[in-house]
Amino acid sequence: MSSHDAHALSRDEVLVGLDRPTLPILRTVSLVLAAIGLVVFVIGLFVNPARTWQSLLVSWLFFASISSAGVMFVAVQRITTARWSRPIIRLLEGYVAFLPVALLLLLAILIFGRHYVFWWTTRTPEIHEKAIYLGPAFFYPRVIGIALLLTALSLWYIYTCVRLDVGILPEAGANWARGLRERMRRGFSDERRELHSTHSLQGRLAVFLAFVFGFGWIVLSWDLSMALDPHFQSTMYGWWFFMGGWVAALASWTIITMAWRRHLARYDLIQEKHFHDLGKLCFAFTAFWGYITFGQYLVIWYGNMAEETHWMRLRLIEGWRFPTLLAVGLMFVFPFFGLLSRAAKVFLPTMVLFASCTIVGLWMVRYLEVYPSIYGPLHDIPLGLWEIGITAGVLGIWGFCYLAFMDAFPRVRVLLMTSPFRDEVQVPVDPRTMEPLPAHE
Repeated sequence: MSSHDAHALSRDEVLVGLDRPTLPILRTVSLVLAAIGLVVFVIGLFVNPARTWQSLLVSWLFFASISSAGVMFVAVQRITTARWSRPIIRLLEGYVAFLPVALLLLLAILIFGRHYVFWWTTRTPEIHEKAIYLGPAFFYPRVIGIALLLTALSLWYIYTCVRLDVGILPEAGANWARGLRERMRRGFSDERRELHSTHSLQGRLAVFLAFVFGFGWIVLSWDLSMALDPHFQSTMYGWWFFMGGWVAALASWTIITMAWRRHLARYDLIQEKHFHDLGKLCFAFTAFWGYITFGQYLVIWYGNMAEETHWMRLRLIEGWRFPTLLAVGLMFVFPFFGLLSRAAKVFLPTMVLFASCTIVGLWMVRYLEVYPSIYGPLHDIPLGLWEIGITAGVLGIWGFCYLAFMDAFPRVRVLLMTSPFRDEVQVPVDPRTMEPLPAHE
């Protein structure tokens, strides 16, 4: 808690009930979903390999962008030195656990599924510049390098966050992760010095991660989504892509926070004001996503150039029309108008409803980024067992990774909530001398 709170909880008060284990049924469901997805994937490799790999790409774009955006939002809290989110931000930090798996899935797509997904692996692009840009010597190092850098920086940043709490609470977490926590605690010095040295390091990491996140996902969206159409390009595509992941990360975080509050029975720690703040964030970035979406559409509409308009037109004709309108409704119309009032943000059923609309809507958006570009005009669109089964499988993997993270480490930022030095980080100091830094530094 911060200094302006009426009552700052003590360390013992914060820790009450936080060690309650996650429900075994959740891990079981996650493993069952992962097993179903694996079975569907293996069968699909023999029955319909093209749909199988295309479905995996859709799921990768969906889950990887949400997980990466979640970590980036954690870093934004450091950039802005936010205090409001301290009781709940660890629930978002767990998103990082999926990113190493996402990196492996991406490598699988690039190595084994490339011919079923990326048209330029089977024929040379007609446009000379695209032949160079999408050539193997440039494409693969670029995509893998960006994904690797994003994953490494995200893991490093969340490591610094978790280490502060592991350092003062070595026993907080599951027994299977005891060795990992012991390694994280090596070299941990006094609480005040660790707080400031970590805060200083996070300041640099967060800004660097912000640049890599913004530039990296713009390029990944070009390479893995926009380029699936041989002739379409839009300068707003990258922003539109990663902002979809951003708003869905906030929406999923809201639902997960509600679930944790109920599971831990910590209504004093996770309060109505947190859901009001989360609801405002979901509303604001829903509006921003709508702004970018309409801005991109409007420019293409009044430019009226065939190399741009065909992309939008394809998604508004024949079998693609209904999914497109549904995606717009789920991603923008329902959550925007639904979350206008304060009551809708703090009344949990309505907040869950509109947050769920955003999450499902983003999956539909990712599907529409990939499939129409590959299949062209169709009355009967390919949406069935392969897409649903593989999405369920990746969801199971994501859930298992998240639960493992949340079991392994303290579930809130205990040090930043209870340390007597917690508000000193609002004024940066030199971690070596513990003296305040001059304003220009």
